[in-house]
Amino acid sequence: MKDDQKRQFEQFIEKSADLLIILPENPSGDAISAGMAMANFLENKQRNVVVAFADPFNKKERFTFLPQPKEIKESLSGSRDFVLSFNTTRNKIIRARTEQEGETYRIYITPQNGTIDPRDFSFIPASFPFDLVITIGSKDKESTGLIYEENPDIFYEIPTINIDNNPANEQFGQINFVDVTACGTSEIVAELLGAEDEQKTINKEQAQCLLSGIITATESFQKTNTTPKSLRLAGNLMDKGADQQEIIQHLYKTQPFNILKLWGRVMAHLKWDEQRKLMWGMIRLEDFIESRTKPTDLAEILEKIKTNHAAGEYFIILYQEAPQNIKGIADVPNEQKRTVFAQSWNTTQKGSLLEFTSESGSMDGAEAELLAHIK
Repeated sequence: MKDDQKRQFEQFIEKSADLLIILPENPSGDAISAGMAMANFLENKQRNVVVAFADPFNKKERFTFLPQPKEIKESLSGSRDFVLSFNTTRNKIIRARTEQEGETYRIYITPQNGTIDPRDFSFIPASFPFDLVITIGSKDKESTGLIYEENPDIFYEIPTINIDNNPANEQFGQINFVDVTACGTSEIVAELLGAEDEQKTINKEQAQCLLSGIITATESFQKTNTTPKSLRLAGNLMDKGADQQEIIQHLYKTQPFNILKLWGRVMAHLKWDEQRKLMWGMIRLEDFIESRTKPTDLAEILEKIKTNHAAGEYFIILYQEAPQNIKGIADVPNEQKRTVFAQSWNTTQKGSLLEFTSESGSMDGAEAELLAHIK
């Protein structure tokens, strides 16, 4: 990373007081860890920080052992005011009051003279309460999901710093820190915060977050994206107080009992199709009831299956939401194949995962439908 890029980042931070960190919808553990590190860094600089991301599968629950930002939101709904503006040059306003009646909210305006001329009335949106946006791990604005859908103007009205390692990143920020050689976004954030600079000290909390992100992105240094640079950074972070054993314990060795029971039930019904490179399992209503879990827990199970079966190209769990309502959750790592799958089956994308509903009305029918779609 070039020194002038770091200086540009520092200049933006210095002149900003209210910052918004946006993660992608259904973020990776790497993005969550990097976002928490950035939030801690900014809060220590006495900045007001909000971390926002849609988390439909409650992924942040796995990372509660890390220092938490003061404010995390899953929606920015209600974060922007709208202003009713009156030109009082010709007619003063002497009183205003509001009233809620059922589903109707009324504003009563009392002018000094006669009636209000409609030409003196205007309705305008106020500015967002942020002066800088930092996105972490989003290849484009749409990847932030609900955050973008509710407030698309936020990316056009506020300067944006875009941090990512995805080669498909659309460079949508005013400043773009996109490094496709990095193992994950935590590696890029570590560089930005000066993890390798002895003159800059990141604290123990930030080091812990960043090492957590690097361990998650590299699957504890076992994936092919592990590089000498990421190993060197990990060593520097441990020198600054990060505890690798604590991270491993929380992420890989500590699992709630009900999740383990659900994982066992998925594994008991797991199937493999060598030709299609498809691995899939099926969960029925009684499995959720007896393991005291819910469909949102399946994302974590799917991640475990994918991690342990590198040869697969499609990882899918079919489940009963109701006796005749069969749904599915899919992880298709290859972006091109994920796009084809999404188009062939009416799906809802939630970050890197796809959700779909089978029209068959039965688990066997849904399984046949799935095999027919993946040819």
